[in-house]
Amino acid sequence: MDKIDIIELIIDEDKELSGVEAISIVEHPAIEENFVALSHQKEYKFETIDAEKRILVGPLLIPDKQIYRRDGNKEYYVYFSKETIRKAMELYAQRGYQNNATYEHREDVNGLTLVESWILESKENDKSNLYGMDLPVGTWLGAIKVNNPVIWEDYVKSGQVKGFSIEGYFMDKVNEKEDVEQEIKAGLELLKVKSALLKTIVRKKKDNRLKTGERLEFESYTDYPDAVKNNAKRGIELNEKVNNKCATQVGKVRAQQLANGEPLSRETIKRMYSYLSRAEEFYDEKDTEACGTISYLLWGGLAGKRWAESKLKEFENEK
Repeated sequence: MDKIDIIELIIDEDKELSGVEAISIVEHPAIEENFVALSHQKEYKFETIDAEKRILVGPLLIPDKQIYRRDGNKEYYVYFSKETIRKAMELYAQRGYQNNATYEHREDVNGLTLVESWILESKENDKSNLYGMDLPVGTWLGAIKVNNPVIWEDYVKSGQVKGFSIEGYFMDKVNEKEDVEQEIKAGLELLKVKSALLKTIVRKKKDNRLKTGERLEFESYTDYPDAVKNNAKRGIELNEKVNNKCATQVGKVRAQQLANGEPLSRETIKRMYSYLSRAEEFYDEKDTEACGTISYLLWGGLAGKRWAESKLKEFENEK
């Protein structure tokens, strides 16, 4: 039976990409721990009385927790050390990412804010005990305020989402049975700890009117040029040649969307431009086996970056 690699994920602070980029609300958290939804104040010992706080409290990353991953036929586990988790929390705050939130890593979501973030220092004295959580020292916990009523009513209260999952960029190195045997020369790889893709979430309209339970349609665009589609197709082909080892499920799905000319939401276009702008330095057209090159093409390459930038300018001029 083949051994399954256990890969430690680390942060390179010299790289702008490295670290957690967003927090996603998901149905099945990869860390196997659910959040607690705080609603009626009388259920908890807080000083301020509020009819409904709409706050989710739960673990974001758990140290040394092995998370199963599969890319194509390759199976492996990833984990984060206490030191990396603390660094990830600090960088997330320093970069002002508190409002970065997604649903099932598929679509960006408005109205979710990380209002509190801390590292569990003592199992006996940590306030996570108030919520019945039994977590190891070094866990990163967060409290997210949900100001989006559709998310709260249709997804949190209904139990459709149960926990948090992080997404970001990390350096990786391979360990087998806790002994480091090699270091992967793959540069920065996008990690989406949870990669389940479910239905698209709603987003706010420009006038910010949003009634509880209301389902909203969002604007989408398919006017990207053939060069974007061709880049995505090229990325798919190159990835197949290296047994689909590059990119995550989200990146691979994004490539299929672009290759098929499927519509993209405004939020997806923003993320597309953000990713391509920062990942461009890892693209080398001469190295067609490098994950940096393949991932860049999967997201549309330079043509995708230029198109996304032009769309963002259009959106800005509409205001």
